[in-house]
Amino acid sequence: MRRPGLLAGTGAVILRLLQTVGEVLLLLGQAVRASRAAPRNVDKILAHMAEIGNATLPLASLTAVFIGGVLALQSGFQLAKLGAEENLGGLVGLSMVKELGPVMTSLLMAGRVGSAMAAEIAAMAVYEEIDALRTLDIDPVRYLVMPRVLASLLTLPILTVYVDVLGWIGGALVGSVNPRINVSFHTFFSNLRLFMEVRDVLDGLVKAMVFGVTVAIICCYVGLQTRGGPREVGRSVTRAVVLSFICIFIFDYVITRLLI
Repeated sequence: MRRPGLLAGTGAVILRLLQTVGEVLLLLGQAVRASRAAPRNVDKILAHMAEIGNATLPLASLTAVFIGGVLALQSGFQLAKLGAEENLGGLVGLSMVKELGPVMTSLLMAGRVGSAMAAEIAAMAVYEEIDALRTLDIDPVRYLVMPRVLASLLTLPILTVYVDVLGWIGGALVGSVNPRINVSFHTFFSNLRLFMEVRDVLDGLVKAMVFGVTVAIICCYVGLQTRGGPREVGRSVTRAVVLSFICIFIFDYVITRLLI
């Protein structure tokens, strides 16, 4: 007796998931078409870029330095046991550029900026401001979604490069001041240049762009789908952030697999 109910429930979840994926892709397509109006919305795009930078930069700076330091601390001790501590720069540098930099920056953006995007649009949906825009013949996708998506697409790679550099500096500091590792700044960055290639940087920037669009489109979608009262705004924010995190990890694996 329980099996039909279980199958029905599983099927309903799968159908709901497929419907959500389709609606998100549809919204993304509408945002891409609306990007033709980007030259007339440069002021909004720049304002959202500044907002993303101001909200993410302080926390990203602190996190990047300590992530680079911890990575150097953990790997430096292991390399020292093998007598290969001079390779610390390449290990920390590649880890930051190809993986930790884009993923960490996108997670911080989702938590700080994506939540604000979802909350703002969800509040507009709850208080029927979205319907008011349509009544005034203003496309909500062009007015609300497109500037945020483009701003995220442009800003996250810049923030990722900044985080990468700070992570390198944090790793170099730990390597130089810890007597058990004892890797100078010169040795660290010389080894970094030896192992680092342009393609490694481009791989990280591709991830950053995909993650930026993913966070923005998911948070805007969840905000637009919000119905009910003010309590639903908080639930939408939580849902948007959780979905963004999940999609970042999934796309991180997919992109890494494709780029290997």
